[in-house]
Amino acid sequence: MRSRPVGVVVGCLLVIVGTLTGCGSGAPARREPPQVVVQAPPQVGAPAAPPGSPACDPAASLRPSDADGPAIARIRERGYLTAGVDLNSYLWGSVDAVTGEIVGFDIDLVRAVARDILGPDAQVKFVTMAPEQRVPRIRAGDVDVMVRTMTITCERKAEVAFSTVYFRSGQQLVVAKGSPITAFDQRLRGRRVCVGAGTTAVDLLARADLGAIVDVADNHLDCLVRLQQGKTDAILTHGSLGAGLAAQDPMITVLEPRLDETLYGIAMNTRDTDLVRRVNRVLENYRAGGADSPWMVSYRTWLARNLSDSNATPPPAVYAD
Repeated sequence: MRSRPVGVVVGCLLVIVGTLTGCGSGAPARREPPQVVVQAPPQVGAPAAPPGSPACDPAASLRPSDADGPAIARIRERGYLTAGVDLNSYLWGSVDAVTGEIVGFDIDLVRAVARDILGPDAQVKFVTMAPEQRVPRIRAGDVDVMVRTMTITCERKAEVAFSTVYFRSGQQLVVAKGSPITAFDQRLRGRRVCVGAGTTAVDLLARADLGAIVDVADNHLDCLVRLQQGKTDAILTHGSLGAGLAAQDPMITVLEPRLDETLYGIAMNTRDTDLVRRVNRVLENYRAGGADSPWMVSYRTWLARNLSDSNATPPPAVYAD
């Protein structure tokens, strides 16, 4: 049985020791990544965002290819993959409290990308950050890939590139069991609803105009702490993330139904087209194999017991070219 991660709120400069499980330790010629996971502000001077495209299919990405290009060469020259992740998301990305290992559905996917580019002894530098830092950090070149339950939107595609969809979720309310809040409706009027800064939940709550008091936190784990302390009345977050909160605290529940559909993709710099195509090839292989595909194995390991859709399958790829 998987142990729970330590329930702590991550501050602005948290340093955690962590490496990619399975990394070879007997290869002195390989340059090892800094053994830290650091949450920090983006570098100053990221280029301005390009104008958005008038026609946008959020799910569409570049066709897969195994051709090497400048981004792949950069990663190999460095000797490790730099991945933006979230270590506050039980089931998706967290530190196992017993082993100290970085684990979760998103982490499995990072490892698959790293092995494809760097081989079986691939090493990864995991970098954690708040949701609102994701796009600036990608654009500044601080990370190669962002695998952080990140929703693909047309607005974001104007600033960063995305892989094909690797998971479908949707916004849902999370409340304490016995709460008078039982639906996403006028019963939220005057109630505090916690949302993560820089997330699509902020926009959804604003569009709904239900009279709720918007309670903005750094992330959904901060929202859980506020809910447990009675400082907020509900959390609005992806149901996939809410399932992780409910798995940690049996006194809360995730309300049905989903309020929208969110598409998760791996985000990269728009200049790194060779990396985008390479990641999409990894995802093709990750989906392949039916019930025994790497996607399904990871899903059964981390998510199947806690999500309402226990029969989920990998989303099909959509290509724009």
